[in-house]
Amino acid sequence: MTNDINRKLTEEQKAEVQRQLALLTRGTAEIVPADGLREKLEQSIASGRPLKVKLGLDPSAPDIHIGHTVVLQKLRQFQSCGHHVQLIIGDFTGRIGDPTGKSETRKPLSEEDVQRNARTYQEQIFKVLDPERTTLYYNSEWLSPLQFNDILSLAAKLTVARMMERDDFTKRYRSGQPISIHEFFYPLMQGYDSVALETDIELGGTDQTFNVLMGRHLQKEYGKQQQIAMTMPIIEGLDGVQKMSKSLGNYIGIDEEAGEMFGKSMSIPDELMPKYFTLATDFSDDELKAVLSGLEDGSLHPMEAKQLLARTLVRQYHGPEAADAAQARFREVFQERVLPEQIDEAVLPASELVNGTIRLVRLLTVLGLAGSGSEARRSVQQGAVRLGGERLDDPSAELTVADGDVLQVGRRRIMRIRLEQS
Repeated sequence: MTNDINRKLTEEQKAEVQRQLALLTRGTAEIVPADGLREKLEQSIASGRPLKVKLGLDPSAPDIHIGHTVVLQKLRQFQSCGHHVQLIIGDFTGRIGDPTGKSETRKPLSEEDVQRNARTYQEQIFKVLDPERTTLYYNSEWLSPLQFNDILSLAAKLTVARMMERDDFTKRYRSGQPISIHEFFYPLMQGYDSVALETDIELGGTDQTFNVLMGRHLQKEYGKQQQIAMTMPIIEGLDGVQKMSKSLGNYIGIDEEAGEMFGKSMSIPDELMPKYFTLATDFSDDELKAVLSGLEDGSLHPMEAKQLLARTLVRQYHGPEAADAAQARFREVFQERVLPEQIDEAVLPASELVNGTIRLVRLLTVLGLAGSGSEARRSVQQGAVRLGGERLDDPSAELTVADGDVLQVGRRRIMRIRLEQS
């Protein structure tokens, strides 16, 4: 079939297939089946029909960070090729909660939580996606009307053995952790979304592979043309180890203030820069190749590359003027060691001092420069904390501080300490 279509394409159309294929496969982790995307593109270009590319989002948290944008950037590339995005807000599936990667049953979201988080998603997502090439759906539209006999028919299309192939379910079963029956319905419902919308391609992170493949399985069971499953790599956070997550404090939020975003981006480990450039920026192929080759052969200094990355991320979500200002402030404060004229102040209560000293971790939390003791320790261990310009590397250090001392955490937070007057 695909050979027949390919033969009917003009040379110009064949070149367009190749151009789109090169762009859309860039940075992907897996495409199932391997030659499926080419076939879909050939069909699309031959017929003039844009492909329908799906992403499902459960509104379990209100804020989007750079980790989420890895998939969104790929969707934007599809849009730049003329295709259409099916963006599904999982208001129905969100009431179950995606069990992917979880060691216990997730608490269902309330209707109020779902609607509030969905509104925030919509405000942030179109910082990346083209609204003119995006259709927003709520999966309650087709899941809520299902009758019990429809649910039984859906459940009959998958075996328990197949469901237990999911790594998280297997681990929980072997460790004696409970698995509620309703959790088995989550991948079935996500897969049914693709049946209802006749999706051509579904995207997700590598942790969503099972759920994305479920769409292919159910489309076949319902006599539909099967979608292509595309997964994108999971991007590590600022700690360079764990998946970017707000709960771990290693994230860069796309709604964060421009200076905060720039400063956080400068904390990205050097070894992760190629991955961030590839997955999180809107660089063209030529721009990306130039940066990656420069990093590899040493012609591009890591500090210059990191500033380019930071500026690019700020530019994407706040605009070029904000990016210029954030970079200028960074250079002024951190490269030229010039403190800004206006520095926030915080009072250190006298009750926190023991014999005139305070432990470093406690100082950071009391002044609000760390949300918890563990976050404070991580900042110190990463070499991000300075007092009076001197780096502090011992989380358990007992410090004597003076009124007016300046405490810095990373390249973005600066606080002048004021001692409480007795």
